[in-house]
Amino acid sequence: MRALVVINAYTSSESELHQPYAIAEALSRRGVETDVLRNGLFPAYFEREKTASEWAQTYDLCVYLDKDKYLSKLLEKKGMRLYNSSDAIEVCDDKLLTHIALSGVVPMPKTLPAPLCYTPSAPVREEMLEAIESLLNYPVVVKECFGSLGKGVHLARGRGELKALAERLKGVPHLFQEFIGESAGRDLRVICIGGKAVCAMERRSETDFRSNAELGGKGRAVEISDEARALSERAASALGLDYCGVDLLFGKDGLLLSEVNSNAFFGTIERVTGIDVAARYAYYLLETIAKRG
Repeated sequence: MRALVVINAYTSSESELHQPYAIAEALSRRGVETDVLRNGLFPAYFEREKTASEWAQTYDLCVYLDKDKYLSKLLEKKGMRLYNSSDAIEVCDDKLLTHIALSGVVPMPKTLPAPLCYTPSAPVREEMLEAIESLLNYPVVVKECFGSLGKGVHLARGRGELKALAERLKGVPHLFQEFIGESAGRDLRVICIGGKAVCAMERRSETDFRSNAELGGKGRAVEISDEARALSERAASALGLDYCGVDLLFGKDGLLLSEVNSNAFFGTIERVTGIDVAARYAYYLLETIAKRG
């Protein structure tokens, strides 16, 4: 059996590289010959060595850790089984698509889509800012739809900051979201594999409203409550994810879903919980392949 792990062409940080090679090692321990390849090499293979169909048939499975929807759809079209699927990755990569897909499925903060501006010289309309204020109140979270590690997530504390952010991002897909004060600098990360919650950590930051470990947040292992388990598994199932990290906020009336990450890094959560996420993922992958026959 052979497996392929696909990573982004520009991946370079230690936290990013830990994940693919940990998964490859876990698969290798189970006798699966595993290659880790960067996106960007495939066109050369397709043109010079093999057709896309032959390339796809070389591997029994592909752990797709990039967010490039074009390559993922091409590989699937040629018959390769991806974990996660291209559709699931595409929905998770766009925070507004995630919110739309999970609306009515799990509780989430109040969220408003930002209209895109196709005329750079057009000013942000005051009526829109007033509507945001009346529906969400301050502070307002402003999120770019595409981004990870806490990047592209901003906080507007008043009209001036909101207007400045709306003006700067008017040509970029983004959203406006209710700020959950009870969860400032604090959230819950739950890892789900095969639709089942396997471990969780609480993340805290003393210096930022965002709790991402990459921004200085610290993680500690926690037991998965029934509420967190149900909410995370419901989200993972609704999005059709084989693997994901579900980020939950602590609202005054219970947990709220913030985001779902289809390729969530697991280095920190492995370290604080002692759970070998890579090994559990490898077991799930091979179990799934075996069931397919």
